[in-house]
Amino acid sequence: MAIEKLHLEDALEDSPQTRSLLSVFEKDAMALKKYTTGLHNCCQRIMKAQNELCAATQSLSQHLRDFEIQKFPLESDDSVLSSTLKQFSSYLDDVSSIQQVLSAQFSETMMYPLSRFLQADLEEVTTLCEMFQLASNEHDSAMSRYMRLPKKKDSERHRQECGEELYLMRKKFHQTSLHYYSSLNALQYKRKCSLLEPIMGYLHAQRAFFQMGQDAVGKKEIEDFLNNISTSVQGVQQEMKTETKKTVELIDTLEQQSAHLYHAEPMVDMPYIPPNTNLTQKAGYLFVRSKQLIATKWERCFFFTVGGNLMSQSRDQLAGSLVLDLNEPGVLAEPHESDDRRFIFQVVSPKTKRNIVLQAENEREKDEWICTLNNIVRESGYVKDKNPQVKPKERTSSTSSASKQGSISPDQSSSSSMTSTGAVPKTPAPTPSSSFVADAPIQFDLLSPNSQNGGVTSSLPGPPKRINPFDQSANEVLDSLDSAIDNATFVESFVVRFLGSMEVPTDRGERLVQETMRQIMAARAIHNVFKMTESRLVVSSECMRLIDPSNNTVRTQFALADISFWAAHPENTRLFAFITRTKPPGATQSTFSCHVFECNISADEICLAIGTATKLAFQALMQRKLPPGVGKEKKVMEKIQHVKTREKNILLQNIQQLEDAPEGEEDNLHNLPLSPDGKYLVLTATDESEDLAESGDLAQPMENLTVQSMQQPISEDLDIEEEPESEA
Repeated sequence: MAIEKLHLEDALEDSPQTRSLLSVFEKDAMALKKYTTGLHNCCQRIMKAQNELCAATQSLSQHLRDFEIQKFPLESDDSVLSSTLKQFSSYLDDVSSIQQVLSAQFSETMMYPLSRFLQADLEEVTTLCEMFQLASNEHDSAMSRYMRLPKKKDSERHRQECGEELYLMRKKFHQTSLHYYSSLNALQYKRKCSLLEPIMGYLHAQRAFFQMGQDAVGKKEIEDFLNNISTSVQGVQQEMKTETKKTVELIDTLEQQSAHLYHAEPMVDMPYIPPNTNLTQKAGYLFVRSKQLIATKWERCFFFTVGGNLMSQSRDQLAGSLVLDLNEPGVLAEPHESDDRRFIFQVVSPKTKRNIVLQAENEREKDEWICTLNNIVRESGYVKDKNPQVKPKERTSSTSSASKQGSISPDQSSSSSMTSTGAVPKTPAPTPSSSFVADAPIQFDLLSPNSQNGGVTSSLPGPPKRINPFDQSANEVLDSLDSAIDNATFVESFVVRFLGSMEVPTDRGERLVQETMRQIMAARAIHNVFKMTESRLVVSSECMRLIDPSNNTVRTQFALADISFWAAHPENTRLFAFITRTKPPGATQSTFSCHVFECNISADEICLAIGTATKLAFQALMQRKLPPGVGKEKKVMEKIQHVKTREKNILLQNIQQLEDAPEGEEDNLHNLPLSPDGKYLVLTATDESEDLAESGDLAQPMENLTVQSMQQPISEDLDIEEEPESEA
C-alpha cells in the first residue's frame, strides 16, 4: 500500500487543505514520538535487568567461592560441600560471561537504533515544527505590513522595504516548509524501520545467547555433575528424614524418662529413691550464698568436683574456677540452716576459715552432695602419681558424674581436667566433633624429659598427701651440654618464652596449630596465668634444645626426627609452635603434643631455621643410609687430584734443584734420591710418604713411587675407606 505524503508543490501556496493535511501528519508524529518513548523505556528496563542479572550472577559466583575461606567450626578444610560450591561457581562464571555478551548485544542492536531514531529523527521533526510555526508567523506579519501600504507617491521607499521584507519572509517560509514536509514524509518510512530494528536485534541477541548457553552449559560433563549432585541431595534429604524421625522418637523418649525430673521434689505417689552415698564425683546446679555489704545474695552456679577440688562455673564463663581445695585438712560438708531456706548445707575449711553455704534443689540432692564431698576428702582425692579407686556410680535423676577420675564430660564443664604440674585444662570446642582431645590438659610449666613425677608419700599414717593441681612450680633438669651441638653443620640460637603445650590428635596441620595457640592464650587469660619461662632455643642439625640462660643447662631436648610440624601465627608474628611425637614404652600408638612459644623477633625466622635444620638432618640421614660403594667415585677423584697436585709440586722442586746446581758440582747430582736400579728419581721424601701411608691415602709408601709408576693408573694405588652401612 502506498504511503501517504505531503505534496511539496503545495508548500508555497499553503492552502487550507494543505494545512489540514499537515495537521494530520503532525498529530501522527506526536503520537509516534510518545509511543517510541514508551518503547525506549521498555527496552531500557530490559537492558537494566540484564545488567543486574550479570552483576547478580557474578556476585553469586563470588559468594560461592567465599565459602571456602569462611571459618565454620563444624566444617572441615577438605569438605565436599566446599569443593562442590567451587565447581558451581566456575559454571556460574561461564553463564555470567555469556550474559555479559548478551548485554553488549542488547546495547548495540536494540538500544542504539531506538535511541538514534528518538533523539535524531523525532527530535528533528519537533525542531522543524517549531521553525515552521515561526516562519509562518513572520510571513503573515510581513504580508500584513505590505498590504497596508498607502497610495501616496512619497511612500515609495517604504513600499520597497515592505516588498523586500515580504520577499525574504516568503522565501524563508517556503524553504522551512519544504524541509518540514520532507521530514514528515521521511518519518513514515523511518517508522517501519526504526520500530522493527530494536525488536529484531533483541531476538537475534537472545538466539545467540541461547546458542552460546547450549554450547557452554549443555555439556555432558555438566549434565553428569548435576545428576550426581541431585542424587547426593536426595540422599541427604532422605538421611535428614530418617534422622528427623529418630530425633522425634528420642525427644518423646527423653520426655517420658524425664517426667519425674520436672518436679523439684519427688511426688507423693512416686517410689522412694534413696541417695547414693558412694559417689566420688558429682556435678550439678546449686545456689551459693555470698555477702554484699550488710545483705546476702543467692546465685545459681554449676558446681562440679575434679582433681580433689570443688569447682564452680557460671553460664557465661568459658572455664571453671576454684571454690575450695578439698586437699586441705579438716574439710567437712554438713547440713546447715540459713536464711529460712530449705535443703541448705555448708562446706567448712578450718585452715582457710572459709564457710561455703550452698542450697540444693531437694533433700536427696543435698544428701548426695554432702556424701560426695566427704568421700573425696576421706578417700578419692587427687593424689599425685596415684590413681584413686573410683567406686562404681549409679546413674540417678539428680546426678551427672564424670566417667573417670580427674576429668568430666564435655557437656558438664569446659576446662575441667587438670594436672599436678601447674597445668590448667584446655577449653574444649563446643561441638562433639572437636579436633582436640577431650581431657587434654594445658601445661604451663616447662618440664624436662627427666623430671620426676613420682608420687609424694607421707611419713604420717593415712592416705598420701594430695598435691594441689594449681601448683605452678617448674622442675628444672640440670643436664650438661655435649659436643654434638658444637660439631653440627647448622646452629642458630633464639630467645623464646614458653606459653604452654597440650596434647593434639594429629601430627600436623596449620589450622590445628592456630587453634591450639588460641586455646592456650584463652586459658592463660581465663586463669590469670602470667608466668612465662624464658629459655634459649638452640636449633641445630643434630637436635633442638631449650637451655636455661642463667646457668647454661639444658631444660629439655627434642630430636629432629620427633618434630613433625611447625608454623607461625598468621596474625601475631611473635607466636610460633611445633608439634612433637612421642611413643611411651609399651604403647602401640604415638601421642602428639603442640608446644607454643613467644619470641622477640619474627617467628618466621625461627620456623625457617627449624626447616633448614631438619633438611640438613634428613640429607645426612639419607647419606648414611646409602649402600656401600655409592659416593666412592667422588672420593676417589678427590684423592686422585690431591695426589697429582702433590706429585707435581715434588717434581717441580726436583727440577728446580737440578737447574740451580752450581758449576763444577755435577757429582752432587748423584746424591739425589734415586730408585734402587738408579734409573729414576724418587718423587717424595720419606717423612711425607710416612704421613700419607699413615693417613691411608696411599696403599704403598711414596718413596717406592717412581716416575715410571706415574704412567700407571693412580686409582690402583689409592686405598679408599668405605663408610660402614648405617643401621636403619
